[in-house]
Amino acid sequence: MTQFFDNLLEFFFVLIGLQLMYTAFKTAKDTSNSKRMGSTIFWLDLGLLFMFGKVLPSVVSGLLVVLLGLITLFKQFEISQFTPIKAEVLESRAKKFGNWIFVPVLSLAVVSVGLAMKIEASSKSAIGVAAIFSIILAMIIFKSTPKEMVQESNRMIQAMGTSGILPQLLGALGAIFALAGVGDVIAQIIGGFVPEGNRLFGTIAYVLGMVVFTAIMGNGFAAFTVITAGIGVPFVIMQGADPAIAGALALTAGYCGTLLTPMAANFNILPASLLEMEKPYGVIKEQVPVTIIMIVVHIVLMYFWAF
Repeated sequence: MTQFFDNLLEFFFVLIGLQLMYTAFKTAKDTSNSKRMGSTIFWLDLGLLFMFGKVLPSVVSGLLVVLLGLITLFKQFEISQFTPIKAEVLESRAKKFGNWIFVPVLSLAVVSVGLAMKIEASSKSAIGVAAIFSIILAMIIFKSTPKEMVQESNRMIQAMGTSGILPQLLGALGAIFALAGVGDVIAQIIGGFVPEGNRLFGTIAYVLGMVVFTAIMGNGFAAFTVITAGIGVPFVIMQGADPAIAGALALTAGYCGTLLTPMAANFNILPASLLEMEKPYGVIKEQVPVTIIMIVVHIVLMYFWAF
């Protein structure tokens, strides 16, 4: 069963790669794009990484990632322009479908969580299964065609632009930091401030460390490895905390940092762009009060629940 779901996960990567290839094809045909060549190579490069990343030599994959960075660095990437849907059309569709528009989105969460809980081996590929299910459900509800689905997927991918690769790059960066011993350096620094054996200060340091490091890196998973090794293990878990509870709360505390940073572009910058907000950091500003409350709650929960 585990082998089946591992292969299924690889299938989803190939599927994503095919969609990126389609985006590269559409970009290549877009004569209005002043940086058509660089943009096409960007999407083609990313598609190759998703489709063949498992079999490509690590050096080749690394060079392809560097190429992505060079295209962005030298500003050879440009998002294609799309004809906006008229406000009257959007309003009429909203009235026609009403709350049905939320059904595919909710099904994505329900199916992925339900499948992961029912079949443990599916935890890594459950979101992919749920995504396919929700797409089919959306096509049935809204009576759309596969062609429309692919075109809209292309539009959303283009809207994300280069921000779409940040989660993967930041996740890899976290692994590099861990191998480089950044966690040990952080432990030495924190050791000079946190009194030995003090559970409260250890908890505060762990939670705030996750918040700050996630805000810097824009990715809670990337920060988790480094901060847990540097702060969580020596100052919280070694003091008697339950690793499962402390680790779970540390990861969700990291999400508090996600709410505060433009580095988490797919959460904070992309929505502002899609909604055409006047203030690009308006989403972050609105999230600050809630974030502060959540940080305090995490400290309290970890201190009284984990120990």
